[in-house]
Amino acid sequence: MSGPGTGDVAYALKFISGKYQGGEFPLKPNKQVIIGRSSELDMVLVEDMVSRKHAKIAVQGAKITIEDLGSTNGTFVNGEKVRTARLKEGDRILIGTSILKLVVAGAETTQLSDAAVKHNLEAAAQAQAAKTKTSSMSGKIEDIPLPDLLQLFHTSKKNGVLVVTGAHEARIYLRQGRVYYAVIGGRHELGPQKSFNRIITWEEGDFELRPAESDEFMVELDHSTEALLMDALRLMDEYKRIARDLPAPEAQLVLCQPMTKPLRELTPKELDILQLVYNHGSLQEMCDHSLIDDVEIAQGVLDLVRKDYIRGS
Repeated sequence: MSGPGTGDVAYALKFISGKYQGGEFPLKPNKQVIIGRSSELDMVLVEDMVSRKHAKIAVQGAKITIEDLGSTNGTFVNGEKVRTARLKEGDRILIGTSILKLVVAGAETTQLSDAAVKHNLEAAAQAQAAKTKTSSMSGKIEDIPLPDLLQLFHTSKKNGVLVVTGAHEARIYLRQGRVYYAVIGGRHELGPQKSFNRIITWEEGDFELRPAESDEFMVELDHSTEALLMDALRLMDEYKRIARDLPAPEAQLVLCQPMTKPLRELTPKELDILQLVYNHGSLQEMCDHSLIDDVEIAQGVLDLVRKDYIRGS
C-alpha cells in the first residue's frame, strides 16, 4: 500500500473516543503533529491526563511514526505503552481519554484548511459534550472492539465503570485497569465470569467509561485482565465452532420418550445438563439459569441430542 507523501494515499487520525469523537485530523506529507495541552500546539487536548507536550506524530514519505515526548501518563499504541513506534493503518492510539485511529483520509478531509480542521473538531467536541455529561470516554464498539478497549484500559490503569449498551446494558468494573466485576442487565445471578464472557462477544453497541462507583460485590474476579480476555475469546471461538449444529436458542427441548438409553451411561456433568433441559426447556433459558459456562451447556446439549436423550419439541 502506498503511504502519505506518495500522492496515492493520505491518512488521518480519526477520534473514536474522547472530546473530539467523530472528528478527523488529516496528516500532511512530510509534516509533524505535536499533541498536548499547550494552546500553541497542532492538536490541543485540554485534560489533566495530557501533558503540555505529550506526543509527536511525524509523516516522512510512506513512514508514519509516533513518539512520546516524556509525558506523565504515557502514550499507548494498540494497548502497549510506547516511547516510539511506527504506525500502520488501523492502529489505535490512546492519549489521555482520547482514542485515535489511523485511517485512510477521504478527499474532502485532505483538502481542508487548518482553520476548517479546527472548526470541525470543535463542532465534534460540542456534539459530544451535548451527548454525554457523565462519561470520561465514550464511543462505539464497532470502531474499537471490547477486547482492544479493555487492553488499552488495562495498560493505562483506568478506574471506573465501562457501560456497554448493545442488546442489553452491561457494566464492567475496573480498578487500576483490572476487571474485577461484570454484570448484564442487573442480573447478578449470572456471576461476573459468565457475564464478562458474554459481553466480550458483543460486536455492536456504544460504550462509556464512567467514574468509579461505590458498589461492593460479594464475589470479585481475581484473574488478570489478559487471562480473562484470553479465556473469553477462547470460549467464543469454541461456541462459534459448534453453533451451526445447535438448536435455536429459544427452541424448546424435551426428554426423549420413551428414553431407551439408561441414565447410568451419562457422566455427572451430562446429568446436570439433562436436569437443566428438564427444568428450563430451551438453550437460552438453560444458560440464563445456570452458572455452568454457556459453551459447556451448549456442548452438553449437543452431546445429549446426538445420544438420543433429548430432542426438539
